Amino acid sequence: MDGSSGYEAIASEFLRQRSNGIGAQEVRNWARTLPRGSSVLDLGCGSGIPLTSVLVDENLDVFGVDGAPSLVDAFRKNLPGTPILCEAVQTSSLFHRSFDAVLAWGLMFLLDAEDQHCLIQRIAEVLVPNGRLLFTSPADAVVWRDAMTGTQSVSLGAEMYRSLLGAAGIYVKSECQDEGQNHYFDAYRG
Repeated sequence: MDGSSGYEAIASEFLRQRSNGIGAQEVRNWARTLPRGSSVLDLGCGSGIPLTSVLVDENLDVFGVDGAPSLVDAFRKNLPGTPILCEAVQTSSLFHRSFDAVLAWGLMFLLDAEDQHCLIQRIAEVLVPNGRLLFTSPADAVVWRDAMTGTQSVSLGAEMYRSLLGAAGIYVKSECQDEGQNHYFDAYRG
């Protein structure tokens, strides 16, 4: 299993392309709804730019997890002092703790359907009661090839995500899209 979902092989290209700000405003708006100092787990955080840095700028206590060693090295340079684990999200220790919020931007659909289901369960386990989850995945159920890695991407669709989340005790509060056509699920643990 490639814990980086193909991103280690294209890390230098990804680092050049991902510096755009797509998603930053939506993540900033979400971060501002969290109490200052909240602990946030950023799954698939990459280099930390632009999204993890938004969380840090909003005075949140951020922890990152990414399976691509090159991206983790870049993260450590970009955000020294912010804890990060170089582990696949599917098998990560997730710092052996709970969190007030979890961000999974551009990650969920990189996993196969079974791994997505398992990750939703793991997120439910590490979220405190009333903890928040923000993740992106297309609203439609669709399978495609990731433009950068060529690996298969799978969106289970909004209806299935709501069902899986609900079964794990997480409820979708709202959904929206950004200028890059990323579909957001803003949810909380009941």
